[in-house]
Amino acid sequence: MLLAVDVGNTNTSLGLFESDRLVSSYRIKTDPRVTADEIALIFRGLLEFEPEVTGIALCSTVPAVLRELRMMLVRYYPGVPAVVVEPGIRTGVAVLTDNPREVGTDRIMNTLAAFELYGGPCIVVDFGTSTNFDVVSARGEFLGGALAAGIEVSVEALSQRAAQLRRVELTRPRSVIGKNTVEALQSGTVFGFAGQVDGVVQRIVEELDSEVTAVIATGGLARSVRDESRTITVHEPDLTLIGLRLVFSRNV
Repeated sequence: MLLAVDVGNTNTSLGLFESDRLVSSYRIKTDPRVTADEIALIFRGLLEFEPEVTGIALCSTVPAVLRELRMMLVRYYPGVPAVVVEPGIRTGVAVLTDNPREVGTDRIMNTLAAFELYGGPCIVVDFGTSTNFDVVSARGEFLGGALAAGIEVSVEALSQRAAQLRRVELTRPRSVIGKNTVEALQSGTVFGFAGQVDGVVQRIVEELDSEVTAVIATGGLARSVRDESRTITVHEPDLTLIGLRLVFSRNV
């Protein structure tokens, strides 16, 4: 069984693959202060009743957690083949940006998985701490994209700066025209971010001057917006984990 681990700024996703099939997945919060021993304890608790892990692939956008993960691999998984996505690892994805080293490894994994599943050109919209728009070429290259403040970050900032506004559940309100403060906040958040996605995607398509094969929504908050977007064509919540499975097969 392959254990794929995607460490984001807010949440960490884990997936267990049997061959190319995802059989189990988990999501836990990311703590930049976590130690290697604590990570091992969490993993063992989650995987206690799962088959034995025979391979590990991981990527992280949090350097402190990545350091502890490396220590955890050495201490608790000696002899288990492991791939840590970083410069030098074969991904098969050409990064056509000014500074490829500053591109998050999760975006590379999304590019790899998106091209494998849907071909190109395509667009990945990853709803996480930030909302990432990743553009994949017809040859599977990472062309670049756009970054915007994420949904929860924006809602939290609004509640902190406005005395009479508070955080609300991210669900679709009865109508765009809210009849109370909660519905008004939900409308502005859900429909506002859907409009942001559609606007950015449309501009990307115009710049590509080509039809795209898919606009793929992924990330923990994708469900809040996907149904209200007019440009998202498919929802793939485990896209990054699939990319990790693919990069593991190319390196081990």
